[in-house]
Amino acid sequence: MSNRSWFILALVIAALLALDLVMGWEAHLFLARKFVELIDWVAFWR
Repeated sequence: MSNRSWFILALVIAALLALDLVMGWEAHLFLARKFVELIDWVAFWR
């Protein structure tokens, strides 16, 4: 991926997180919980 692609991807992610906070969907909490589960799973296999 080029730098431009990464920049566009970062903007899309930031826009979706901002939309999530404005609309009150609470998807950021879901993603945070899943990330913690992923870290626990990876730590188990370490």
